[in-house]
Amino acid sequence: MINFPTQLISLIPALPLVGFLLNSAIALAWARRRKAGPEIIPSVIGCLFPIASFVLAVWAFLTLKGMEEGASLSSGPLLTWLDVPLVSVDFAFLIDPLSSVMMLVVTGVGSLIHIYSIGYMKKDDGFARYFSYLNLFLFFMLLLVMGDNLLVLFVGWEGVGLCSYLLIGFWFTDPQKAACGKKAFVVNRIGDFGFLIGLFLILYAFGLQGQADGDPLSRSFFSYSYLAANKEWLAPLATAITLCLFVGATGKSAQIPLYVWLPDAMAGPTPVSALIHAATMVTAGIYMVARLGFLFALAPFTLQVISCIGLATALMAALIGLTQFDIKKVLAYSTVSQLGYMFLALGVGAYSAAIFHLVTHAFFKACLFLGSGSVIHACHDQDIRNMGGLFKKMPVTATTFLVSTLAIAGIPPLAGFFSKDEILWNTFLYGSWPFYGVALFTAGITAFYMFRLFVTTFLGKTRHPHPDHLHESPWVMTIPLIILAVLAAVGGFLGVPEVLGGHNRFHHWLAAVMPPSVGHEGNPALELGLMGLSTFWALVISLISVALYRRNLNWPAVITERFRSVYNLVLEKFRVDELYDALIIRPIRVVSEKFLWKISDEKLFDGFLVHGWTDMAGFSARVLSRIQTGLVGHYLLYLWVALVALLIFTVK
Repeated sequence: MINFPTQLISLIPALPLVGFLLNSAIALAWARRRKAGPEIIPSVIGCLFPIASFVLAVWAFLTLKGMEEGASLSSGPLLTWLDVPLVSVDFAFLIDPLSSVMMLVVTGVGSLIHIYSIGYMKKDDGFARYFSYLNLFLFFMLLLVMGDNLLVLFVGWEGVGLCSYLLIGFWFTDPQKAACGKKAFVVNRIGDFGFLIGLFLILYAFGLQGQADGDPLSRSFFSYSYLAANKEWLAPLATAITLCLFVGATGKSAQIPLYVWLPDAMAGPTPVSALIHAATMVTAGIYMVARLGFLFALAPFTLQVISCIGLATALMAALIGLTQFDIKKVLAYSTVSQLGYMFLALGVGAYSAAIFHLVTHAFFKACLFLGSGSVIHACHDQDIRNMGGLFKKMPVTATTFLVSTLAIAGIPPLAGFFSKDEILWNTFLYGSWPFYGVALFTAGITAFYMFRLFVTTFLGKTRHPHPDHLHESPWVMTIPLIILAVLAAVGGFLGVPEVLGGHNRFHHWLAAVMPPSVGHEGNPALELGLMGLSTFWALVISLISVALYRRNLNWPAVITERFRSVYNLVLEKFRVDELYDALIIRPIRVVSEKFLWKISDEKLFDGFLVHGWTDMAGFSARVLSRIQTGLVGHYLLYLWVALVALLIFTVK
């Protein structure tokens, strides 16, 4: 096979950008004439460029696989886009084992979502605009994972935040949907502020070290290679730096306390939910922490914070998922919970396990979201209480949904079993029984609410008001579902552990760029025993959920009546949004309206600085107009008065 030319590296992110520009031009042309054109053109453009990017990513991956361990491909400096006395930053791309995995996920799963969107978004007025935004999303995400330094990553980081705003609020004529887009944008800006502080602290730490050594700093110290080679310079500030960077990660990857935007992201089109939740934005925080694992390893306190936040988020989101009836909201809280698992893995030092679960989660979560979109496409409803009996009407959607449900529940030998079990095992090795126990309990909750979702939606009698109208989705939507279901079924074999006779190829692939696990090696018998325990737990909980909901969908009514206050608390998402509204949003609004607007803006700026000068000019004009009589005698009098005043002033 011909090796991948490094000159083509920049084409991988550039191709989706070209698709964005072309479809944006089409969308503008349609908007000018107030009439949509043929959808085939934006469809081909929107899908062709991501697929071409995926082909190049596969080629680069195969080339990298054939090279020696620890090798990488670099585009070299494409341009110097920041050049000041202290810092010089080149715009360059890096393909190593970690970025190659992320590229395949972003372009591969992203391309399938693009193809699915052709059927889902058919006849939408914003068809071309939608595909332009989707292409732009892939471009910025590829910048994020392929950049060879933190500033290129940050450009992609901000870009995916922008695209999430555009796509979540895609149907912006609906005020509620537009508000959800704004919420995502604002919450992420809070996290990004923390990320920026972390970057400034890195700059400060290197500046201090340069002053202490009396040596000039390397001007490219934001590059990953320089950071890794000189990480000891960052050690004194490592905890502060990593905590700030993690604040950014809690925003992008929806962790406590900045997770509140992600469930509301369901306001956008369903394929957008799949793209955000599976292949792009929410994986950004996981990738960033894993990429900088060498830096986070210097801050044990930060790792403890990450593991605690991840575990708490996983449990809380899973509990909320138990009570939701909107099919997309159940999956949204499932995503928040699974991201919590990934952060738990990062916190216990199992970086490769976190990335492995990121990959398998991309397969089964994209399939689940696209499956929910297929259901919504047929039912024109998102409430699972109005569904049921869809297996006969939509066999392909139901079967692929079942495969992905089994995968996320951790049933062997599907993908989620291998990745989730590796996280549980590393949590056990970390030495914290409470953490392991809570993580195992949360896995059981996941299995329970996912089978609740499947049974309520696809089994039993139909509760849809128009059952005769229900039908399977077109092939352009079902083929991506089938491919993703196959990946959800077999993707776990990339990381079969040695205790099961495998070689954990995924772990070895990332070993060159990932710090070694914090935990010690356990004995095979114990690992097999815990694996059996987690499998038994997932199977039992899944069967219990199926049995309960197959018998009577309303069986929880007795429990909810008995524990009404607790149930309402969980149903209302622990009232976190209400808490934020009371403690943050309302005080800011009061200060803004009463002080910043009424006093500063309305009275000071508008009242005095703007209108005050105009009022003074008007007053002066009125005074002067009184003395403009047009009589020569009056003007001579004014002249003599002025001369006398001038003489008096001169004499003094």
